[in-house]
Amino acid sequence: MLTINVTLLLAIIVVLRLRRRTEARSRFDEKLTVITVLALGVLIAPTPVGEGILDVLGQLVRGVARANF
Repeated sequence: MLTINVTLLLAIIVVLRLRRRTEARSRFDEKLTVITVLALGVLIAPTPVGEGILDVLGQLVRGVARANF
């Protein structure tokens, strides 16, 4: 039996969709890409990888906020 990781499949779809030229996209295409990326984010968020990304981004934002003040 073959199992497909949905997160990996969505990541591949996002990469393929983002490789297309921007001028060739319709509004429906853009909306579909946004929905796909949001679904990918929801699937990644509760995983250790997602939590690590959140920690790194949080540290980056705190560093930038300190540098501005």
